[in-house]
Amino acid sequence: MDVVGKANPAIDSPIQGKKTYKLKKVLNNYQLYLFILPALIYFIVFHYIPMYGVLIAFKDFVATKGIMGSPWVGFKHFERFFDSYQFWSLIKNTLGLSVTQLIVGFPLPIFLALMLNQIRSEKYKRFVQTVVYAPHFISVVVLAGMIYVFFSSNGLINNIVIMFGGDPISFMAKPEWFKPLYIASGVWQETGWAAIIYLAALAGVSPELHEAAVMDGANKWQRILHVDIPAIMPTAVILLILSVGNIMNIGFEKAYLLQTPMNQPAAEIIPTYVYKMGLQQAQYSFAAAVGLFNAVINLILLVAVNKFAKKLSGQGLW
Repeated sequence: MDVVGKANPAIDSPIQGKKTYKLKKVLNNYQLYLFILPALIYFIVFHYIPMYGVLIAFKDFVATKGIMGSPWVGFKHFERFFDSYQFWSLIKNTLGLSVTQLIVGFPLPIFLALMLNQIRSEKYKRFVQTVVYAPHFISVVVLAGMIYVFFSSNGLINNIVIMFGGDPISFMAKPEWFKPLYIASGVWQETGWAAIIYLAALAGVSPELHEAAVMDGANKWQRILHVDIPAIMPTAVILLILSVGNIMNIGFEKAYLLQTPMNQPAAEIIPTYVYKMGLQQAQYSFAAAVGLFNAVINLILLVAVNKFAKKLSGQGLW
């Protein structure tokens, strides 16, 4: 209040008070802000500043003229992609691989974590964990090489097929075998590693809840159903939202490495198409337009699934 008893807006303004409170809060916790500063700088430098390059999706990019000097063409490259004979094939292959991988691969780490959590022998539990975690550390190039070795015409799998009187199968030449090999190898490589998050969530479950359930006569299955699964459900919802938000960003490396001229009708997906158009054929603007379309679809899916999950379970990313 000033000398005449009137409120001074410069001092008593609610907005000013909120700003002062927030500033004090930041100063009191400056160590935490300093802790996240390197990550913030990383995202600004390597993710946000390069975003101006998205402009070439709306231009006919000429390297000698630069991004700003190249002529604007609007949605020309998007229209070209939508009118391409490969458009629906790319969408079908990308969504087919992503959705199948999500349906098959998402629940398995949950089941594995629930089973590992029931093992009482610590030595056996550590052994199983080591075995199922190990494939994660195999590089994608090595994994693709292993698939070629095992599933080639003279590979181990065909030798087993011949031993039982069957005819050898050209796994790497037939388009219908691309998806099963891609999905199965991904499940084998990542299921154990993905289960770590759920095991961490299960480790936070209070033993008193299990003791109370035992006192009420609950068996193991009932304890899993009514104690363990509700405990990991918030974590599962968040991971599901993130997975759906990246549904169009299926791994480029493995798909590209497993491609052959004969299985390409099933193996060509949007990331490999962008690589070929952009880097191999130097159609930078067209490749940027396809990549931007892919990113926008991912963003729409992420927002939609997050909203749906919040309505359904009350859990979301924001």
